[in-house]
Amino acid sequence: MKRREFITLLGGAASAWPLAARAQQSATSTIGFVSSRAPGESAGVVAAFRQGLGEAGFVEGQNLAIAFRWAEGRYDRLPALVAELVNLRVAVLFAAGGPPSALAAKEATSTIPVVFSAVSDPVRLGLVPSLNRPGGNVTGMSLLNSELVAKSAQLLKEAVPAAAVIAFLVNPSGPSAEIYVKEVPATVRALGIQIPVLNASTEHDLDEAFASLGKLGVSGLVVLAEPFFDSQRERIVSLAVQHAVPMISSLREYVVAGGLMSYGPSLPDSYRRAGIYVGRVLKGEKPADLPVMQPTKFDLVINAKTAKTLGLKLPDNVLALADEVIE
Repeated sequence: MKRREFITLLGGAASAWPLAARAQQSATSTIGFVSSRAPGESAGVVAAFRQGLGEAGFVEGQNLAIAFRWAEGRYDRLPALVAELVNLRVAVLFAAGGPPSALAAKEATSTIPVVFSAVSDPVRLGLVPSLNRPGGNVTGMSLLNSELVAKSAQLLKEAVPAAAVIAFLVNPSGPSAEIYVKEVPATVRALGIQIPVLNASTEHDLDEAFASLGKLGVSGLVVLAEPFFDSQRERIVSLAVQHAVPMISSLREYVVAGGLMSYGPSLPDSYRRAGIYVGRVLKGEKPADLPVMQPTKFDLVINAKTAKTLGLKLPDNVLALADEVIE
């Protein structure tokens, strides 16, 4: 073989190696999925996330692997779980379950792309400097939780006109707790109700919070959007039924479990859209160029059976607003 032919062949092989490596990487891309929630109550959102990945052209087991890590409501475990995924050198970190996991992911890496889901006020939490221009390595799906809580309190007051005391259930360990406690009372003051704050960050705290309802004269309860509460929703609904307190949350799943009402965006849709974003990042787009997305549709769901159990006759105007009534 002539020297020139050999050099040409060698050069062609060398240029092919990066292409082959990229093709292999594309075929075996691994994303890290870290959630502050528990796997048992996250099946629906995981399915929605996989759907979004599929819409972007990525199917687990074919051209994608997903490494799951679950904190199960214990936020102190998140830094170690994220560190495990960073050490695996995942292509993208998906921070599920709200602010705790998103903040842990941002703290852990400034190079691996991070996509978050269901985060309230990501600018104020320091995740991104701007919704339209997130910059850096972080972007995702936002929830308008402060406004959501105020609207939820209004809807609960309309459903239970006689309610004079509507409590807020808050997890003081959550990153958004301070925002809720400082801002939300001011937004609902015009309703003319008392708004005690009940703190709970453990199962025992939940029992104590509900035990205090009678002493406080609580006639309605707003359960704030919170990964720990979501992982305990069956328990929370059971306690609400036991204490005969009308309850509203942001997730339809609480109503399906027996809660009275929910008002908020679709959580599965947020995860589906996050899956699409992860797919776009895998294809080469940068988080810095992907605006943080906000929900556009909010649904009111009512459990008519629970209303009957509580002895409530819901006003016609509230029922007329409902997007879904579960019988």
